[in-house]
Amino acid sequence: MKIFLASKSPRRRELLKMLNIDFDIIDSNSDETINPNLSLQEQSKNLAFMKAKSVFDKTFGNRIVIGADTIVFKDNKYYGKPTSSLNAFDMISELMDNIHQVSTGIAILIEKDGKHHEFIDRDISNVHITKMSNDEINSWLSLGKYTDKAAAYSIQDEFSKFIDKIDGNYNSIVGLPIHLIYQIISKYI
Repeated sequence: MKIFLASKSPRRRELLKMLNIDFDIIDSNSDETINPNLSLQEQSKNLAFMKAKSVFDKTFGNRIVIGADTIVFKDNKYYGKPTSSLNAFDMISELMDNIHQVSTGIAILIEKDGKHHEFIDRDISNVHITKMSNDEINSWLSLGKYTDKAAAYSIQDEFSKFIDKIDGNYNSIVGLPIHLIYQIISKYI
């Protein structure tokens, strides 16, 4: 059974390696535009499905394709990848000293012996960032690690010193709910 990760994210690659399975990476190159007809809670599932479907349609035979997408939201406002350092500064300023949600959606598309299976789910966590000074925010931004991260931060890097608490799954916040993936794919591999 071939396994494909529909993501170029190095974080997702490292997390999937934790399952000790062989897999290939194919970037989906999917459009990550938010669908205005879906709630923020449903967006990550939809984007994960679009990524997985794109790769599934390019591959053949018995296979498992895993797509994932992580979004951050607070008070019904979406925080995507920042467009500039000023945008990143504003995002962190709005999220700090309060709780926000991180939703990582997964879509697992499987073809085994001519039968097609789809599993689409999400894992939502609550994250609390401590109050930060302007200098602390700028120091984080100066590292340049915010550019490809939803809401301009990463819990697994130097930014972790500003994470006061989480209610949820750490790996899901990083970008891949491996516990959910394992529960699903272990039945097929």
